Amino acid sequence: MPPAFRWYVTADGFSQFGTQVTRVALPLVALLVLDAGPFELGLLSAAGMIGFLLFGLPAGVWVDRLRRKPILVTADVMRAVSLASIPIAALFDALTLAQLYAVAVIVSIGTAFFDVAHLSFLPSIVTKEQLPKSMGTLESVRSLAGLFGPGLGGWLVQVLTAPIAIVVDAVSYMVSATLLATVKAKETPSGGRVSLMEGLRYVLGHPVLRLVGLVGAMNMFISGIWAIVQPLYLVDELGVSAAGYGLMVSGAGVGGLLGALLASRVIARLGHGPTMWGTAVLMLPLFVLVAFTGPGWRLALFPIGMALISLVGVMNNVAQGSYRQAICPEALRGRMNASLRFLMWGSLPLGGVVGGLLGEAITIHQLLWIACLGSVAANLPFVLAPAIRKLKLTDDGGREDSEAKEDSRA
Repeated sequence: MPPAFRWYVTADGFSQFGTQVTRVALPLVALLVLDAGPFELGLLSAAGMIGFLLFGLPAGVWVDRLRRKPILVTADVMRAVSLASIPIAALFDALTLAQLYAVAVIVSIGTAFFDVAHLSFLPSIVTKEQLPKSMGTLESVRSLAGLFGPGLGGWLVQVLTAPIAIVVDAVSYMVSATLLATVKAKETPSGGRVSLMEGLRYVLGHPVLRLVGLVGAMNMFISGIWAIVQPLYLVDELGVSAAGYGLMVSGAGVGGLLGALLASRVIARLGHGPTMWGTAVLMLPLFVLVAFTGPGWRLALFPIGMALISLVGVMNNVAQGSYRQAICPEALRGRMNASLRFLMWGSLPLGGVVGGLLGEAITIHQLLWIACLGSVAANLPFVLAPAIRKLKLTDDGGREDSEAKEDSRA
């Protein structure tokens, strides 16, 4: 891999590590410091993803018109400054839920721009043939952060309090911005006017990307419910400590790391389509397993189930992520990624609000079952699509073979 990719990965490692700390710390700030209930947690989850709904598509236009590296650096700095306001307010006993919501919105806007630019920037520093391996490396970094970040976040919450733990994320974004500024890459932005809707038309007109967007949107809607279920069920219902909660959430990182290490080999052996289809099939019974989490020995079902789900989920992400990066023209890549982010992550705020309302009306254990069965339903379109099982990249630019196209039209 080129030196630019090494700096790119190192920056991503700092950013992902801090993000995983905040993934634990931010809802615990609301739950333990500000005594938030299910609906308040749902609003916080929605605020944390509203940026994709509001700016998902415009972000793609900016990313295709301008150089992507300055967008990445600016987004990192914006997120660092906003997160730093939480511990400062806490030190002066002035922290409120309204401030948490505002910070979550600002961070989500920065993340909307960062994620689209980050995905679109990668092909500028690696070749098309290196995409599966490079995306597998990024997933490895993300999984390592998921393995150690939540545990550290839970420990920091328990020792230093939740608001102070968020300092780690603010610092990580500043380090990421500094490292990304050193990355050298040859970018070719259009510089002129580009159509906001062109990326969305491309995604919706492509049979495979349309399916990826549908499955992603359904999964992210359910993720809005998961963001409420995890802290309420494990901490409030089962009495898990803050440090224990961080370790429980870290279970996903164990499986994700293994999945990232295996992904490029599995894709090389089976192909992109069979990997996407097979991993979706494997996820279905695993979510049912997690639904049986309870007191005593059944508490172990949560980290075990989430580790296995993450293992196959990461392989699915690498397969569909490298596929879509390979087939899309460079001039459209930012808007394609932005459109998929808009379709997928834009549904998460709605899921957070719905989950919060359900949490006020039913028991948290019942909400856990809804999250698990909803995740099963979200992955069924992949399982039931014959085109996915036969999908493969070819040597003529990466489009799917004719047989898969015919199946997808049926």
